[in-house]
Amino acid sequence: MKIVINRRYGGFGISKEARELYCKYSLEINKVKGVYHDFDVDRTDPILIKVVEELGDKANGGFAELKIVDVPDDAKWTISDYDGIEWVAEVHRTWE
Repeated sequence: MKIVINRRYGGFGISKEARELYCKYSLEINKVKGVYHDFDVDRTDPILIKVVEELGDKANGGFAELKIVDVPDDAKWTISDYDGIEWVAEVHRTWE
């Protein structure tokens, strides 16, 4: 499974060009009505992955360095971060 994460301090975000392309592709398959919010997107969204793959560094938002990571399909995962730098971690049990 492919997942888009941010590898730079500041936080996840996509460029205006990437947002426009995402909306264009979404409209073509009637997925959304042309509205995109960085904080709402599913990081495994095939459209987002396609946009990041196509645009490369041009997909990066102002404080982002996007990267696609591939994890096994059966893994239970979460996105963790420190000051905006993200990584994918396998979910384990915790108790407090």
